[in-house]
Amino acid sequence: MKFNIEQTFDEETLGRCAVMMNESEPWITLKRDLQGCQEAMRGNYKEVYVTSDKDRILGFIVLQMEGVLKGYIQSICVSPEMRGAGLGTELIQFAEKRIFSVSPNAFMLCSTFNEKAARLYFKLGYEKIGIFKNFVGEGLDEYFLRKTIGPINNFKKATN
Repeated sequence: MKFNIEQTFDEETLGRCAVMMNESEPWITLKRDLQGCQEAMRGNYKEVYVTSDKDRILGFIVLQMEGVLKGYIQSICVSPEMRGAGLGTELIQFAEKRIFSVSPNAFMLCSTFNEKAARLYFKLGYEKIGIFKNFVGEGLDEYFLRKTIGPINNFKKATN
């Protein structure tokens, strides 16, 4: 299935994404409140991409595109009814195309209890670099994942 993925700056859409995130795992277990989810949508160098069907958000992805970990996939959220339909894979592949145009590395964190998501990320070629113990809270560990197309010194940015 092919989804239409577009960048959004619309405050109402960002707010709806925050609500969707707040009502989904892993953020429920991580105890991320609505304000924290709203803050996750905003900030310098963040890019939010959404796919929707009419008025319903099907999924979104938040990227951090500057800084030491340029190419950080901060959040991926797929609506419950779309899980297993390939949307998560498509969002990640979309993000990789964007990231690999400016950096040879894509990074993300994945909660160790979020086994289904971790299986998807490993299947898509992400490697576990390490584990951040008790990162969000006591007993809440995160895998640090990376996918690369080569070393930084050999990387040439895409030209438009």
